[in-house]
Amino acid sequence: MHFETDTIAAIATPAGRGGIGVVRVSGALVETIALQILKKFPKPRQVFFSRFYAADDSVLDEGIALYFPAPNSFTGENVLELQGHGGVVIMDLLLRRVLECGARLARAGEFSERAFLNNKIDLVQAEAIADLIDSASAQAAKCALRSLQGDFSKHIHNLVEKLTYLRVFVEAGIDFSDEEIDVLADGEIKRQTLELVSQINHLLDQAKQGYLLREGLHLVIIGRPNVGKSSLLNNLAQRDTAIVTDIPGTTRDLIRESIHLDGLPLHITDTAGLRDTDDPVEQEGIRRARQALQTADVVLLMCEDRDLQLPEIPDNLPPQCHVLIIRNKCDLSEHSAGFINDKELRLSVKQNQGLHELKEWLKKCVGFHQNEGVFMARRRHLDALEKTHIHLEQTLKQIDLKNSELIAEELYQAQRLIGEITGQISADELLGKIFSTFCIGK
Repeated sequence: MHFETDTIAAIATPAGRGGIGVVRVSGALVETIALQILKKFPKPRQVFFSRFYAADDSVLDEGIALYFPAPNSFTGENVLELQGHGGVVIMDLLLRRVLECGARLARAGEFSERAFLNNKIDLVQAEAIADLIDSASAQAAKCALRSLQGDFSKHIHNLVEKLTYLRVFVEAGIDFSDEEIDVLADGEIKRQTLELVSQINHLLDQAKQGYLLREGLHLVIIGRPNVGKSSLLNNLAQRDTAIVTDIPGTTRDLIRESIHLDGLPLHITDTAGLRDTDDPVEQEGIRRARQALQTADVVLLMCEDRDLQLPEIPDNLPPQCHVLIIRNKCDLSEHSAGFINDKELRLSVKQNQGLHELKEWLKKCVGFHQNEGVFMARRRHLDALEKTHIHLEQTLKQIDLKNSELIAEELYQAQRLIGEITGQISADELLGKIFSTFCIGK
Protein backbone atom coordinates (compact mmCIF):
# COMPACT_ATOMS: atom_id res chain seq x y z
CA MET A 1 0.00 0.00 0.00
CA HIS A 2 1.32 3.45 -0.95
CA PHE A 3 0.87 6.54 1.18
CA GLU A 4 0.79 10.19 0.14
CA THR A 5 3.77 10.88 2.43
CA ASP A 6 6.04 8.66 0.31
CA THR A 7 8.59 10.41 -1.86
CA ILE A 8 8.12 9.24 -5.45
CA ALA A 9 10.36 9.34 -8.50
CA ALA A 10 10.13 8.47 -12.19
CA ILE A 11 11.68 9.22 -15.56
CA ALA A 12 9.53 12.00 -17.01
CA THR A 13 10.78 11.80 -20.61
CA PRO A 14 10.09 9.08 -23.23
CA ALA A 15 12.28 5.99 -23.28
CA GLY A 16 15.05 6.00 -25.87
CA ARG A 17 17.95 8.15 -26.96
CA GLY A 18 17.72 11.93 -26.79
CA GLY A 19 19.62 15.06 -25.99
CA ILE A 20 17.92 15.45 -22.60
CA GLY A 21 16.34 13.09 -20.11
CA VAL A 22 14.49 14.12 -16.94
CA VAL A 23 14.05 12.34 -13.61
CA ARG A 24 11.30 13.90 -11.50
CA VAL A 25 11.12 13.53 -7.69
CA SER A 26 8.26 14.66 -5.44
CA GLY A 27 7.83 14.43 -1.66
CA ALA A 28 9.29 15.20 1.73
CA LEU A 29 12.70 13.59 1.04
CA VAL A 30 13.54 15.88 -1.89
CA GLU A 31 16.01 17.95 0.15
CA THR A 32 17.81 14.85 1.48
CA ILE A 33 17.98 13.29 -2.00
CA ALA A 34 19.29 16.51 -3.54
CA LEU A 35 22.09 16.79 -1.01
CA GLN A 36 23.19 13.19 -1.61
CA ILE A 37 23.17 13.42 -5.41
CA LEU A 38 24.21 17.05 -5.96
CA LYS A 39 26.29 17.64 -2.79
CA LYS A 40 24.55 21.02 -2.65
CA PHE A 41 20.97 22.19 -2.39
CA PRO A 42 19.74 24.27 -5.35
CA LYS A 43 17.94 27.56 -4.84
CA PRO A 44 14.17 27.52 -5.50
CA ARG A 45 13.15 27.96 -9.15
CA GLN A 46 16.69 28.69 -10.34
CA VAL A 47 18.68 26.69 -12.87
CA PHE A 48 21.50 24.86 -11.09
CA PHE A 49 24.25 23.14 -13.11
CA SER A 50 25.80 20.22 -11.25
CA ARG A 51 27.34 16.80 -11.43
CA PHE A 52 25.15 13.87 -10.35
CA TYR A 53 27.01 11.64 -7.87
CA ALA A 54 26.68 7.93 -7.14
CA ALA A 55 26.87 6.49 -3.59
CA ASP A 56 30.66 6.07 -3.88
CA ASP A 57 31.04 9.69 -5.02
CA SER A 58 31.76 8.70 -8.61
CA VAL A 59 30.06 10.85 -11.25
CA LEU A 60 27.00 9.35 -12.94
CA ASP A 61 26.28 12.29 -15.22
CA GLU A 62 26.09 16.06 -15.21
CA GLY A 63 23.28 18.41 -16.07
CA ILE A 64 20.71 20.78 -14.64
CA ALA A 65 18.77 20.55 -11.37
CA LEU A 66 15.56 22.49 -10.71
CA TYR A 67 13.92 22.73 -7.29
CA PHE A 68 10.29 23.77 -6.74
CA PRO A 69 9.35 24.04 -3.05
CA ALA A 70 5.84 23.26 -1.80
CA PRO A 71 3.19 24.43 -2.32
CA ASN A 72 4.29 26.19 -5.52
CA SER A 73 4.96 23.09 -7.61
CA PHE A 74 3.01 20.85 -9.95
CA THR A 75 2.19 18.31 -7.23
CA GLY A 76 1.95 20.81 -4.37
CA GLU A 77 4.89 19.02 -2.70
CA ASN A 78 8.63 19.66 -2.86
CA VAL A 79 9.67 18.73 -6.39
CA LEU A 80 13.17 18.15 -7.81
CA GLU A 81 13.91 17.67 -11.50
CA LEU A 82 17.26 16.28 -12.62
CA GLN A 83 17.91 16.95 -16.31
CA GLY A 84 20.75 14.88 -17.69
CA HIS A 85 21.70 13.29 -20.99
CA GLY A 86 18.84 11.35 -22.54
CA GLY A 87 20.14 7.80 -22.84
CA VAL A 88 18.40 4.66 -21.58
CA VAL A 89 21.34 3.55 -19.45
CA ILE A 90 22.11 7.01 -18.03
CA MET A 91 18.48 7.63 -17.09
CA ASP A 92 18.19 4.20 -15.49
CA LEU A 93 21.34 4.74 -13.41
CA LEU A 94 20.15 8.15 -12.26
CA LEU A 95 16.69 6.84 -11.33
CA ARG A 96 18.24 3.93 -9.42
CA ARG A 97 20.39 6.43 -7.50
CA VAL A 98 17.30 8.45 -6.53
CA LEU A 99 15.56 5.27 -5.34
CA GLU A 100 18.65 4.36 -3.28
CA CYS A 101 18.30 7.69 -1.50
CA GLY A 102 14.83 6.85 -0.19
CA ALA A 103 12.30 7.47 -2.95
CA ARG A 104 10.07 4.81 -4.43
CA LEU A 105 9.08 4.33 -8.06
CA ALA A 106 5.94 6.29 -8.86
CA ARG A 107 2.82 4.58 -10.09
CA ALA A 108 1.42 5.55 -13.50
CA GLY A 109 -0.16 8.97 -13.22
CA GLU A 110 0.80 9.41 -9.57
CA PHE A 111 2.33 12.87 -10.02
CA SER A 112 -0.96 14.11 -11.50
CA GLU A 113 -2.88 12.24 -8.80
CA ARG A 114 -0.96 14.10 -6.10
CA ALA A 115 -1.57 17.39 -7.88
CA PHE A 116 -5.30 16.63 -7.70
CA LEU A 117 -5.20 15.52 -4.07
CA ASN A 118 -3.31 18.70 -3.15
CA ASN A 119 -5.88 20.87 -5.01
CA LYS A 120 -3.43 22.01 -7.67
CA ILE A 121 -5.67 20.70 -10.46
CA ASP A 122 -9.13 19.13 -10.67
CA LEU A 123 -10.11 15.83 -12.31
CA VAL A 124 -10.82 17.43 -15.69
CA GLN A 125 -7.39 19.06 -15.75
CA ALA A 126 -5.72 15.82 -14.67
CA GLU A 127 -7.37 13.97 -17.55
CA ALA A 128 -6.44 16.80 -19.92
CA ILE A 129 -2.74 16.20 -19.22
CA ALA A 130 -3.01 12.70 -20.69
CA ASP A 131 -5.19 13.96 -23.55
CA LEU A 132 -2.67 16.67 -24.43
CA ILE A 133 0.15 14.11 -24.54
CA ASP A 134 -1.93 11.73 -26.67
CA SER A 135 -3.27 14.39 -29.07
CA ALA A 136 -3.22 13.17 -32.65
CA SER A 137 -3.98 16.52 -34.29
CA ALA A 138 -3.34 20.22 -33.73
CA GLN A 139 -7.03 20.83 -33.05
CA ALA A 140 -7.14 18.04 -30.45
CA ALA A 141 -4.06 19.48 -28.77
CA LYS A 142 -5.66 22.94 -28.60
CA CYS A 143 -8.82 21.48 -27.05
CA ALA A 144 -6.84 19.48 -24.49
CA LEU A 145 -4.87 22.60 -23.59
CA ARG A 146 -8.11 24.52 -23.00
CA SER A 147 -9.24 21.82 -20.59
CA LEU A 148 -5.84 21.84 -18.88
CA GLN A 149 -6.01 25.61 -18.49
CA GLY A 150 -9.41 25.26 -16.83
CA ASP A 151 -11.91 26.33 -19.51
CA PHE A 152 -14.13 23.26 -19.02
CA SER A 153 -13.73 23.39 -15.25
CA LYS A 154 -14.86 27.04 -15.11
CA HIS A 155 -18.15 26.08 -16.76
CA ILE A 156 -18.62 23.22 -14.30
CA HIS A 157 -17.78 25.38 -11.27
CA ASN A 158 -20.28 27.98 -12.48
CA LEU A 159 -23.03 25.37 -12.81
CA VAL A 160 -22.30 23.96 -9.35
CA GLU A 161 -22.51 27.45 -7.85
CA LYS A 162 -25.87 28.10 -9.50
CA LEU A 163 -27.24 24.71 -8.40
CA THR A 164 -26.02 25.40 -4.87
CA TYR A 165 -27.78 28.77 -4.92
CA LEU A 166 -31.05 27.14 -5.97
CA ARG A 167 -30.74 24.43 -3.34
CA VAL A 168 -30.15 27.05 -0.67
CA PHE A 169 -33.49 28.71 -1.40
CA VAL A 170 -35.50 25.52 -1.84
CA GLU A 171 -34.14 23.75 1.24
CA ALA A 172 -34.40 26.89 3.35
CA GLY A 173 -38.05 27.10 2.35
CA ILE A 174 -38.54 23.49 3.48
CA ASP A 175 -36.66 23.90 6.77
CA PHE A 176 -38.47 27.11 7.67
CA SER A 177 -41.90 26.27 6.29
CA ASP A 178 -43.51 27.55 9.50
CA GLU A 179 -42.44 31.04 8.45
CA GLU A 180 -44.94 30.80 5.55
CA ILE A 181 -42.34 31.72 2.98
CA ASP A 182 -43.23 30.36 -0.48
CA VAL A 183 -39.94 30.29 -2.42
CA LEU A 184 -41.77 29.13 -5.57
CA ALA A 185 -44.28 31.95 -5.62
CA ASP A 186 -42.37 34.50 -7.72
CA GLY A 187 -41.24 32.07 -10.41
CA GLU A 188 -37.54 32.84 -9.85
CA ILE A 189 -36.62 29.20 -9.16
CA LYS A 190 -38.22 28.10 -12.43
CA ARG A 191 -36.58 30.90 -14.41
CA GLN A 192 -33.12 30.01 -13.11
CA THR A 193 -33.72 26.28 -13.66
CA LEU A 194 -34.65 26.99 -17.31
CA GLU A 195 -31.46 29.02 -17.64
CA LEU A 196 -29.46 26.08 -16.25
CA VAL A 197 -31.07 23.70 -18.75
CA SER A 198 -30.02 26.04 -21.58
CA GLN A 199 -26.45 26.23 -20.24
CA ILE A 200 -26.25 22.45 -19.88
CA ASN A 201 -27.41 21.99 -23.49
CA HIS A 202 -24.75 24.40 -24.75
CA LEU A 203 -22.04 22.76 -22.62
CA LEU A 204 -23.12 19.31 -23.76
CA ASP A 205 -22.80 20.35 -27.41
CA GLN A 206 -19.24 21.59 -26.79
CA ALA A 207 -18.37 18.46 -24.82
CA LYS A 208 -19.62 16.22 -27.65
CA GLN A 209 -17.29 18.02 -30.06
CA GLY A 210 -14.40 17.48 -27.66
CA TYR A 211 -15.34 13.83 -27.25
CA LEU A 212 -15.33 13.33 -31.02
CA LEU A 213 -11.91 14.97 -31.25
CA ARG A 214 -10.60 12.60 -28.60
CA GLU A 215 -12.25 9.32 -29.62
CA GLY A 216 -12.92 9.86 -33.30
CA LEU A 217 -15.53 8.23 -35.50
CA HIS A 218 -15.47 4.47 -36.13
CA LEU A 219 -16.47 3.87 -39.74
CA VAL A 220 -17.03 0.39 -41.21
CA ILE A 221 -17.34 -0.21 -44.97
CA ILE A 222 -19.31 -3.32 -45.94
CA GLY A 223 -20.90 -4.75 -49.09
CA ARG A 224 -20.61 -7.50 -51.66
CA PRO A 225 -17.26 -8.27 -53.33
CA ASN A 226 -15.96 -5.88 -55.99
CA VAL A 227 -18.26 -2.97 -55.27
CA GLY A 228 -15.33 -0.66 -54.48
CA LYS A 229 -14.91 -0.91 -50.70
CA SER A 230 -11.11 -1.04 -50.79
CA SER A 231 -10.99 1.69 -53.44
CA LEU A 232 -13.06 3.93 -51.16
CA LEU A 233 -10.72 3.22 -48.23
CA ASN A 234 -7.69 4.11 -50.37
CA ASN A 235 -9.37 7.30 -51.59
CA LEU A 236 -10.22 8.48 -48.08
CA ALA A 237 -6.75 7.58 -46.80
CA GLN A 238 -5.06 9.11 -49.86
CA ARG A 239 -2.77 6.10 -50.20
CA ASP A 240 -2.91 2.46 -51.32
CA THR A 241 -3.66 0.84 -47.99
CA ALA A 242 -5.77 -2.00 -49.41
CA ILE A 243 -5.06 -4.17 -52.45
CA VAL A 244 -7.51 -3.50 -55.26
CA THR A 245 -8.09 -6.06 -58.04
CA ASP A 246 -10.96 -7.26 -60.25
CA ILE A 247 -10.85 -10.64 -58.52
CA PRO A 248 -13.77 -11.08 -56.06
CA GLY A 249 -12.74 -11.80 -52.47
CA THR A 250 -9.37 -9.99 -52.61
CA THR A 251 -9.91 -8.54 -49.12
CA ARG A 252 -10.17 -11.42 -46.64
CA ASP A 253 -9.34 -9.70 -43.37
CA LEU A 254 -10.12 -6.39 -41.70
CA ILE A 255 -7.99 -3.53 -42.98
CA ARG A 256 -7.87 -0.48 -40.72
CA GLU A 257 -6.73 3.05 -41.42
CA SER A 258 -6.95 6.22 -39.32
CA ILE A 259 -7.17 9.64 -40.95
CA HIS A 260 -8.30 13.16 -40.01
CA LEU A 261 -11.28 14.74 -41.69
CA ASP A 262 -11.04 18.49 -41.04
CA GLY A 263 -9.82 17.70 -37.52
CA LEU A 264 -12.23 14.81 -36.91
CA PRO A 265 -10.32 11.53 -36.32
CA LEU A 266 -11.79 8.90 -38.63
CA HIS A 267 -11.03 5.23 -37.90
CA ILE A 268 -11.93 3.32 -41.07
CA THR A 269 -12.35 -0.45 -41.32
CA ASP A 270 -12.49 -2.12 -44.73
CA THR A 271 -14.06 -5.58 -44.64
CA ALA A 272 -14.27 -8.77 -46.64
CA GLY A 273 -17.03 -8.84 -49.25
CA LEU A 274 -20.26 -10.31 -47.88
CA ARG A 275 -21.33 -13.36 -49.88
CA ASP A 276 -21.87 -17.12 -49.60
CA THR A 277 -18.57 -18.94 -49.99
CA ASP A 278 -17.00 -22.32 -49.20
CA ASP A 279 -13.55 -20.80 -48.70
CA PRO A 280 -12.78 -21.12 -44.94
CA VAL A 281 -10.39 -18.15 -45.02
CA GLU A 282 -12.97 -15.92 -46.68
CA GLN A 283 -15.64 -17.19 -44.26
CA GLU A 284 -13.48 -16.07 -41.33
CA GLY A 285 -13.06 -12.66 -42.97
CA ILE A 286 -16.84 -12.32 -43.34
CA ARG A 287 -17.31 -13.31 -39.68
CA ARG A 288 -14.86 -10.60 -38.64
CA ALA A 289 -16.64 -8.11 -40.87
CA ARG A 290 -19.94 -8.78 -39.09
CA GLN A 291 -18.17 -8.54 -35.73
CA ALA A 292 -16.71 -5.13 -36.64
CA LEU A 293 -20.24 -3.81 -37.18
CA GLN A 294 -21.03 -4.23 -33.48
CA THR A 295 -18.79 -1.28 -32.51
CA ALA A 296 -19.40 0.97 -35.54
CA ASP A 297 -20.51 4.59 -35.26
CA VAL A 298 -21.12 4.79 -39.02
CA VAL A 299 -21.64 2.06 -41.61
CA LEU A 300 -21.22 2.64 -45.34
CA LEU A 301 -23.17 -0.12 -47.11
CA MET A 302 -21.78 -0.24 -50.64
CA CYS A 303 -23.26 -1.59 -53.85
CA GLU A 304 -23.01 -0.78 -57.56
CA ASP A 305 -25.29 1.90 -58.92
CA ARG A 306 -26.38 -0.54 -61.64
CA ASP A 307 -27.67 -3.05 -59.05
CA LEU A 308 -31.44 -3.39 -59.30
CA GLN A 309 -31.83 -4.43 -55.66
CA LEU A 310 -30.38 -2.50 -52.75
CA PRO A 311 -28.46 -4.46 -50.08
CA GLU A 312 -30.17 -5.20 -46.78
CA ILE A 313 -29.07 -3.28 -43.71
CA PRO A 314 -27.54 -5.63 -41.10
CA ASP A 315 -29.65 -6.17 -37.99
CA ASN A 316 -26.83 -6.30 -35.40
CA LEU A 317 -25.84 -2.62 -35.49
CA PRO A 318 -25.46 -0.47 -32.35
CA PRO A 319 -28.53 1.66 -31.50
CA GLN A 320 -26.91 5.01 -32.40
CA CYS A 321 -25.17 3.78 -35.55
CA HIS A 322 -25.65 5.85 -38.73
CA VAL A 323 -26.04 3.95 -42.04
CA LEU A 324 -25.57 5.32 -45.54
CA ILE A 325 -26.05 3.27 -48.72
CA ILE A 326 -23.27 4.07 -51.19
CA ARG A 327 -24.19 3.45 -54.84
CA ASN A 328 -20.71 3.34 -56.39
CA LYS A 329 -19.65 3.39 -60.06
CA CYS A 330 -22.31 5.93 -61.06
CA ASP A 331 -20.05 6.84 -64.00
CA LEU A 332 -20.88 3.44 -65.54
CA SER A 333 -24.62 3.91 -65.10
CA GLU A 334 -24.35 7.47 -66.46
CA HIS A 335 -25.96 8.98 -63.35
CA SER A 336 -24.78 12.16 -61.69
CA ALA A 337 -23.06 11.84 -58.33
CA GLY A 338 -24.98 13.16 -55.33
CA PHE A 339 -27.62 12.28 -52.77
CA ILE A 340 -30.70 10.46 -54.01
CA ASN A 341 -32.30 10.84 -50.58
CA ASP A 342 -31.07 11.08 -46.99
CA LYS A 343 -30.16 7.36 -47.00
CA GLU A 344 -28.56 6.90 -50.44
CA LEU A 345 -25.59 8.56 -52.11
CA ARG A 346 -24.39 8.04 -55.66
CA LEU A 347 -20.66 8.40 -56.25
CA SER A 348 -17.76 7.20 -58.35
CA VAL A 349 -14.62 6.47 -56.39
CA LYS A 350 -12.68 5.91 -59.62
CA GLN A 351 -13.68 9.30 -61.05
CA ASN A 352 -13.50 11.01 -57.63
CA GLN A 353 -17.13 12.12 -57.88
CA GLY A 354 -19.38 12.48 -54.83
CA LEU A 355 -16.55 12.10 -52.30
CA HIS A 356 -16.94 15.67 -51.04
CA GLU A 357 -20.63 15.04 -50.32
CA LEU A 358 -19.69 11.87 -48.43
CA LYS A 359 -17.14 13.66 -46.25
CA GLU A 360 -19.59 16.43 -45.42
CA TRP A 361 -22.24 13.85 -44.53
CA LEU A 362 -19.82 12.05 -42.19
CA LYS A 363 -19.25 15.26 -40.22
CA LYS A 364 -22.92 16.22 -40.26
CA CYS A 365 -24.30 12.87 -39.10
CA VAL A 366 -22.45 13.16 -35.77
CA GLY A 367 -22.85 16.92 -35.51
CA PHE A 368 -19.15 17.69 -35.84
CA HIS A 369 -18.16 21.28 -36.53
CA GLN A 370 -14.99 23.27 -36.00
CA ASN A 371 -15.29 25.58 -33.00
CA GLU A 372 -12.47 27.51 -31.40
CA GLY A 373 -14.14 27.29 -27.98
CA VAL A 374 -14.26 23.49 -27.83
CA PHE A 375 -12.50 21.71 -24.97
CA MET A 376 -11.56 18.04 -24.57
CA ALA A 377 -14.16 15.74 -23.01
CA ARG A 378 -14.56 12.08 -22.14
CA ARG A 379 -17.49 9.68 -22.03
CA ARG A 380 -17.92 10.11 -18.27
CA HIS A 381 -18.28 13.86 -18.78
CA LEU A 382 -21.01 13.34 -21.37
CA ASP A 383 -22.83 10.84 -19.15
CA ALA A 384 -22.76 13.24 -16.20
CA LEU A 385 -24.02 16.17 -18.29
CA GLU A 386 -26.80 14.10 -19.88
CA LYS A 387 -27.98 12.78 -16.50
CA THR A 388 -27.79 16.29 -15.02
CA HIS A 389 -30.04 17.49 -17.85
CA ILE A 390 -32.58 14.77 -17.01
CA HIS A 391 -32.67 15.79 -13.33
CA LEU A 392 -33.16 19.45 -14.25
CA GLU A 393 -36.07 18.53 -16.53
CA GLN A 394 -37.56 16.61 -13.61
CA THR A 395 -36.97 19.68 -11.43
CA LEU A 396 -39.13 21.75 -13.79
CA LYS A 397 -41.93 19.19 -13.57
CA GLN A 398 -41.81 19.24 -9.77
CA ILE A 399 -41.80 23.05 -9.77
CA ASP A 400 -45.08 23.00 -11.70
CA LEU A 401 -46.43 20.54 -9.11
CA LYS A 402 -45.07 22.76 -6.28
CA ASN A 403 -43.43 19.75 -4.61
CA SER A 404 -40.52 21.37 -2.73
CA GLU A 405 -39.12 18.12 -1.33
CA LEU A 406 -38.78 16.51 -4.76
CA ILE A 407 -37.43 19.74 -6.24
CA ALA A 408 -34.69 19.69 -3.59
CA GLU A 409 -33.91 16.03 -4.33
CA GLU A 410 -33.66 16.58 -8.10
CA LEU A 411 -31.41 19.61 -7.60
CA TYR A 412 -29.22 17.62 -5.21
CA GLN A 413 -28.82 14.80 -7.75
CA ALA A 414 -28.01 17.32 -10.49
CA GLN A 415 -25.39 19.03 -8.31
CA ARG A 416 -23.86 15.70 -7.30
CA LEU A 417 -23.52 14.54 -10.90
CA ILE A 418 -22.10 17.80 -12.26
CA GLY A 419 -19.69 18.03 -9.32
CA GLU A 420 -18.34 14.54 -10.07
CA ILE A 421 -16.88 15.85 -13.33
CA THR A 422 -14.27 17.94 -11.51
CA GLY A 423 -14.39 16.08 -8.18
CA GLN A 424 -15.46 19.20 -6.28
CA ILE A 425 -18.78 18.15 -4.70
CA SER A 426 -19.02 18.40 -0.93
CA ALA A 427 -22.03 18.44 1.41
CA ASP A 428 -20.18 20.76 3.81
CA GLU A 429 -20.03 23.45 1.13
CA LEU A 430 -23.82 23.56 0.94
CA LEU A 431 -24.15 23.99 4.72
CA GLY A 432 -21.66 26.81 4.64
CA LYS A 433 -23.61 28.55 1.86
CA ILE A 434 -26.91 28.23 3.76
CA PHE A 435 -25.62 29.73 7.00
CA SER A 436 -23.62 32.48 5.29
CA THR A 437 -26.36 33.52 2.84
CA PHE A 438 -29.38 33.60 5.14
CA CYS A 439 -29.58 35.66 8.29
CA ILE A 440 -31.64 33.16 10.29
CA GLY A 441 -31.17 34.88 13.62
CA LYS A 442 -33.12 32.40 15.77
